[in-house]
Amino acid sequence: MSAHSAAVQQTSTLSIRDLTIDIGRPLVKGVSLELEAGRIHGLAGESGSGKTLTSLAVLGLLPRQARTGGSILLGGEELLGLNRRALNRVRGKRIAMVFQDPSASLHPQLPVGRQLTDHMRVHLGLKGAAARARAVELLETVQVPNPAAALGRYPHQFSGGQRQRIAIACALACDPEVLLADEPTTALDVTVQAGILKLLRDLAIERNLAVLLVTHDLGVMSAIADRVAVMKDGRIVELADRETLFRDPQHEYTRMLLAALPGSRIDEAPEGQGADE
Repeated sequence: MSAHSAAVQQTSTLSIRDLTIDIGRPLVKGVSLELEAGRIHGLAGESGSGKTLTSLAVLGLLPRQARTGGSILLGGEELLGLNRRALNRVRGKRIAMVFQDPSASLHPQLPVGRQLTDHMRVHLGLKGAAARARAVELLETVQVPNPAAALGRYPHQFSGGQRQRIAIACALACDPEVLLADEPTTALDVTVQAGILKLLRDLAIERNLAVLLVTHDLGVMSAIADRVAVMKDGRIVELADRETLFRDPQHEYTRMLLAALPGSRIDEAPEGQGADE
């Protein structure tokens, strides 16, 4: 191991090393990633590349028949192989996830306030007025209008972009160290998408979050990712900081993904910023 690699691993919040996933056949084949606090690490690739499986493995959400190898370290603690009880202490509290479709991840029959405060009760022991005050604060943080009134409303009463902001608030409820975001803007129109991306960037910086952003869209990566890993057929074929990858892609597959973007290449994204909503 080089001195640089050792230094990166020492400062990493989440370290994925030589991860393999086999579900009847090998689908993830030796993936290694280092996530650092306050930074957004992009994981890009087409459908079926293994990127979502990689993120699900972090939380132990793979199918029962999946066989895994390698290592996933959270602050030096091994996550692969943890039993359900131990994983439940990590899920939501130290690592949280935002899924593609907030309509599916939010319970349709529970008010927003209940969904936010359930996390706090389980992991933080917060109840009553203290939990409600924190829920209002979280909705303010993710810029949901009239947050106090929003607590009593149901997910279907919000727009798609607002539902995704609420899902992000739920993920932040217990101040996790790592946020996994799996295609968080795919179902949103372009204007709303830009606002969600800017929110993720701001949260990573303000809360010192290590963020893994999983998406098939390199245009999304161009807006907010600090580093980007490109995944194909279960392997990472290219890993570079954002500017280097977009200006001088080395792998043929990366060049193909970039060529598919509107305007062919996106070099204009400002450093560390996404578009305003």
